Amino acid sequence: MSQLLDTFGYLSVILRGFTLAFQSLVIGGISFLLFVIVPRSLEAGSELGSFMRPCRRMIAVSAVALAVTQMALVSMDSSVLMATADMRLEEVAGATFFTAGSVIVILALAIALLSRSDSHRVRPVLLVLSVLVLGASVTTSHATARVDNRFGVAIITALHQLGAATWIGGIPYLVVTLRRSNRAQSALVLGRRFSRVAFTSVCLLLTAGVMLSILYIGSIPAIYGTAYGVMTGSKVALFAMLLVLGALNFFIVRRARTDSGPLLNQLRRFTEVEIGIGFTVIFAAASLTSQPPAVDMTFARVSAAEIGERMKPQWPRLRSPNSDDLSVPTLQVRREALAAGLAPPPSFVPGAASATHPNTPADMAWSEYNHHWAGLIVLLIGLLALIARSGRAGWARHWPLSFILLAIFLFFRADPESWPLGANGFWESFADSEVLQHRIFVVLIIAFAVFEWRVRTGRKTAKYAAYVFPLVCAMGGALLLAHSHSLGNVKEELLAELSHVPLALMGVLAGWSRWLELRLPRSESRIPSIIWPVCFILIGALLLNYRES
Repeated sequence: MSQLLDTFGYLSVILRGFTLAFQSLVIGGISFLLFVIVPRSLEAGSELGSFMRPCRRMIAVSAVALAVTQMALVSMDSSVLMATADMRLEEVAGATFFTAGSVIVILALAIALLSRSDSHRVRPVLLVLSVLVLGASVTTSHATARVDNRFGVAIITALHQLGAATWIGGIPYLVVTLRRSNRAQSALVLGRRFSRVAFTSVCLLLTAGVMLSILYIGSIPAIYGTAYGVMTGSKVALFAMLLVLGALNFFIVRRARTDSGPLLNQLRRFTEVEIGIGFTVIFAAASLTSQPPAVDMTFARVSAAEIGERMKPQWPRLRSPNSDDLSVPTLQVRREALAAGLAPPPSFVPGAASATHPNTPADMAWSEYNHHWAGLIVLLIGLLALIARSGRAGWARHWPLSFILLAIFLFFRADPESWPLGANGFWESFADSEVLQHRIFVVLIIAFAVFEWRVRTGRKTAKYAAYVFPLVCAMGGALLLAHSHSLGNVKEELLAELSHVPLALMGVLAGWSRWLELRLPRSESRIPSIIWPVCFILIGALLLNYRES
């Protein structure tokens, strides 16, 4: 249970993200059936009628996934509440999150069953059920916790989620139907209809989002001075990327009246990236649920001067502090306390003050040294990838092997208390779950380096192989963006958040740019092929300027 408490915040955000993602797929799929594959499309001989089956299947699968993730989220929240507040299950069952979650599970399973039916009479029922799912979801948002204008804020939140669901949640259905279309005219009709739905959804999403930002943030200083404001800013940046892709798709559909074949192929590729970035936005929104609204954080805000001082460029720390000067690891403190018959330090509870000693100057210097040397390696990777793209230096195509340098560095530096630098032996160190995770990451980085190197040098020719690299980059950025820090030291955690958010955004942009480079014809992939190495260079530069003091 102590390990569950340590990771509760992050797991809650991830599960909430998956819940919102599957909820968007369900609502987006139902709206796609109602407004894109409309009844008049089902006339005899129309190809559009054959698109119903895969869409219904995707709705059913998404609804089952929604039920499963919602059950997992409710179970975990209930377990943590029972353990920390000493409550019985009967008492927890009366909480809003338990009731709303249970209702969503029931509604999702009902949608999964009904969506398999071919009857047109099921459509209105599915619409009603999706609206009820949306209403239940809103009851677990910040809106219901407001004291003033609770109903109005809940309506705005519902419209915001509805806009996101009908747009982002509907895109995968467009991709599926475009792939199954054998006629350019059918694909063009689908694209035009979805463009109208998407335009309306974007207007709804943007209007409701601005209103919520005014209500929850309230002022300019709160945008950069609170974690909620910073995460909202990351959503805005991702939303801007989506608008660019959406605008490209809109113009593609308009131009496709005269030259449909190649342009519709472009449409498919851009919508794939739109899906990836869209669901990253959803995970960023899930991260906001773990943060109190900025208007409520009137204390411990970070000022512009403090941000400027922390982010001011300085020469990187390239000399390491002595490992003997580091503070005693928490695991060792617990072990010594148990050996002396004393109560061990309590596990960290989200929102509570830290139970362990704060970092010393040597600890912070050690962390900065690690970040700076990692930044140099990532900078090298980006430069080598950019050189390799020019085609004038064949040796540069081996750039993925540079990741092995990063893995070796992390192996030695991530856990100074363990072998080979610390007192804990090699096998003994695996008893610490954090060390175990770091060692697993090292192995994964090496495997990833060798895999991508084989792809780049032609040793790995499987069609799927080239897509591993962009997916790893994009998913890594999304997970970093969803990561929320504790509220033990609000200012320090926010300053750390300010350094992590641009890294996450660059990771997402790098991954999906590389994806476009692979998916588009060579003549059209020049810009994406430059963007992702530049993103790596910027990530390296940001790491080189990382500071904790």
